[in-house]
Amino acid sequence: MATKEARPPAPHGPAPARLRVLVLSGPNLQLLGAREPEIYGHETLAGVHARLRARAKELGVQITARQSNHEGKLCDWIGAARGKFDGILLNAAAYTHTSLALFDALKAVAVPCVEVHLSNPEAREAYRHASTIAPACVAKVSGFGADSYVLALEGLVRWLARRPR
Repeated sequence: MATKEARPPAPHGPAPARLRVLVLSGPNLQLLGAREPEIYGHETLAGVHARLRARAKELGVQITARQSNHEGKLCDWIGAARGKFDGILLNAAAYTHTSLALFDALKAVAVPCVEVHLSNPEAREAYRHASTIAPACVAKVSGFGADSYVLALEGLVRWLARRPR
């Protein structure tokens, strides 16, 4: 008899229904499932988003998930997040290591952000070890494949619940 995978409970019950999280994925993540599956796995970005939506519903959180290969588009979405979203999950992909523009956008909007990665950048090539966006983020989740997004959502919800209002 198959057992259902255990899920961590919501922090102190479901989060307020008004909690809104913006999920942004950067360059080449639309290729998940086909792109280097030995590193990134076989799950598509649509599959990741579906799992996130399911977990968000359990937590009482509304998510909006977007992907772009364009740094400026990601900056536009971050810039528009203030007052519309309570938190951001950002997998900036290769822009993690190069983008002062994304760092500046995150600092400017002051919306709590969790940096997300499917792989563990520190266990890969040396040029992936440094994150330009990390100082603008409240936390980082990496190395758990597609689960990184779900774990980041759970962590962000807990972080937001502890934050003084």
